[in-house]
Amino acid sequence: MLERIWSGWRAAYVGGEHSTGQEPGSPFTQLLRSGESDEATHIVHRGAHVFAIMNLFPYSTGHLLVVPYREVPDLSDLDADETTELWATVTDGVAAVRAAYSPQGLNVGLNLGRPAGGSIPSHLHAHVVPRWTGDSNFMSSVANTQTLPEALDASAARIRAAWTSGTGSRKARATTRP
Repeated sequence: MLERIWSGWRAAYVGGEHSTGQEPGSPFTQLLRSGESDEATHIVHRGAHVFAIMNLFPYSTGHLLVVPYREVPDLSDLDADETTELWATVTDGVAAVRAAYSPQGLNVGLNLGRPAGGSIPSHLHAHVVPRWTGDSNFMSSVANTQTLPEALDASAARIRAAWTSGTGSRKARATTRP
């Protein structure tokens, strides 16, 4: 049986109603230029070329995005250093989400271009989405509501702590191997 992840509640966001259209740059670029703290913006990790941030419109609790600082629409637009760090940070993000939430599974991917589901097509970003059996329920289809059992601030703090403790880092895992 084919199962679907349906998030109709995101229609306004995907349709572009989240922005006034007056600010220059993507929402990620605007956020980086805001001068707000990482705690206020829900950034959980910063690297040299990419950063990781909690998704403001998550599919599930702990939904993380890995985003290059440079605003580019496609993987082919990244330079070698950005590409390397993007995938290394996705790997670290998966480890941090696993450490923080112990999900039964994960979705990891990119939506390149609006027809592919990209809600911010000008600024590529990789999704790390923790999943549990039955994490979608009747509330989504009947009440047009998604229930998330944790506030975004708390999710960011959990993932940030997992990342900083080394449980979400390739380096920490590499030093513990025989």
